[in-house]
Amino acid sequence: MDSPAGRRGLFLVITGAILWGISGTVAKKLFQHYAIEVDWLVTTRLLVAGILLLAVQLFTKDRSQIFGVWKNRKAALRLVIFALFGTLAVQYTYMASIQHGNAAVATLLQYLAPVMIIIYLVLRKQAVFTRQDLVTVSLALVGCFLLLTNGSVSQLSVPTPAIVWGVLSGVTLAFYTVYAVPLLKQYDSLVIVGWGMIIGSAALSFIHPPWQADFAGMPLEAFLYLVFVIVFGTMLAFWFYIESLQTLSPKESSLVGSLEPLAAVLTTVLWLKEPFGYFQWIGTSCIIGMILLVALKKAPSNQININIGS
Repeated sequence: MDSPAGRRGLFLVITGAILWGISGTVAKKLFQHYAIEVDWLVTTRLLVAGILLLAVQLFTKDRSQIFGVWKNRKAALRLVIFALFGTLAVQYTYMASIQHGNAAVATLLQYLAPVMIIIYLVLRKQAVFTRQDLVTVSLALVGCFLLLTNGSVSQLSVPTPAIVWGVLSGVTLAFYTVYAVPLLKQYDSLVIVGWGMIIGSAALSFIHPPWQADFAGMPLEAFLYLVFVIVFGTMLAFWFYIESLQTLSPKESSLVGSLEPLAAVLTTVLWLKEPFGYFQWIGTSCIIGMILLVALKKAPSNQININIGS
């Protein structure tokens, strides 16, 4: 990382992770103070970010892949499934968890996905449950318990809907990660994620079209927050992460990517003034420790490491 390229990669992945983390807190601000609906925000966020990502592919990478993916029937079908049950499901469950709770809890629950993947691979007998896996799962369970209860066994510190949506977000992220592997072996990440976002947005548009919004009555502050979530917290964050992989290893990018939940927690507590108990901080530390442990684990050569952010 001492080279200019290495320092550039480090800057990109740090910036991307922080933007991801902050965008969840900004989304909570939109839900809380400006009555922005989850359906509309997810639809709009996916549509604009997806178009921008494909534009980046068009002007900087192999443009033939943009429509080339649709010429392969098997890949096209997998892409549609990935878009609906991966991209759209991840984004919607994550935002719904934020709306009912806060960005800190939603992000940390989403990051339980690695544990779900470990359990899935062990049950499918595609991996052996190791001592390191035991530590990983234990950290996740203890961290999750402390995060949601603040150390009290008699009551939850987080609304039940936020927990349900947050756990579903982790499940859908696990599916997203595993199901994307064959596609990412054939096509660039920008193509797969860009189309995934556009297809997911198109599906949700039947419920809440992106053009149905009172832009005229939207204050400037809300509009700027919206631009931040869509452009900086989604499109640029993902692009920066992908670009960082040009000079950093996936392991290095994943390690620095653990700044995302930390950024979400800090902005939730310091900016939105959400209460966060002593035991919740310990739980947060356990989950971040779990993320670092997963990132440090040597991945099999046939496994692709991806990080989509939130």
